[in-house]
Amino acid sequence: MLKKMLWIGLMPLSTLFALTIGEVPQSVQIDKSNGGLVSGGTWDSASLVDKVHVVFYVDPDEKDLNEGFADRLKKEGFDKNKYATVAIINLAATWKPNIIINALLKKKQKKFPSAVYVKDKNKVLVKRWGLADDNSDILVFDKDGKLLFSKAGKLSEAEMEQAVSLINAHL
Repeated sequence: MLKKMLWIGLMPLSTLFALTIGEVPQSVQIDKSNGGLVSGGTWDSASLVDKVHVVFYVDPDEKDLNEGFADRLKKEGFDKNKYATVAIINLAATWKPNIIINALLKKKQKKFPSAVYVKDKNKVLVKRWGLADDNSDILVFDKDGKLLFSKAGKLSEAEMEQAVSLINAHL
């Protein structure tokens, strides 16, 4: 028992909060002091319900890593009453100044106008959900907020197919 307690005590905190497929993750808010919604206000992970959600958690230096998947989702033309996209920008993972990031965000908002955009200035989701830092994370949630799919890094064709199939199955 003592060994088990010591082992748990030595685990990084991020692994205690790591996301698990089939479960609703720990509730997280990103308020204005940590970045928040680009449109203003606080983003709350509790909003990841009532629709199938795809969350892109992206280091701006890796913004093109899963662009092919984003384009694929756009081409699918999912019903916006049943599907939504959230793009969370990990601002702490880049050397780029905010003025450049804001210009990049404006381009993305024109290309993907229905997405919700969030800024994470302090790696909140890296710390609270154990997401990969300095990378591109893709997460798919069902209508109840349960995690269906998670991938850090570039999605392969097979992983894109898997994610799209999961989205279709849960719409």
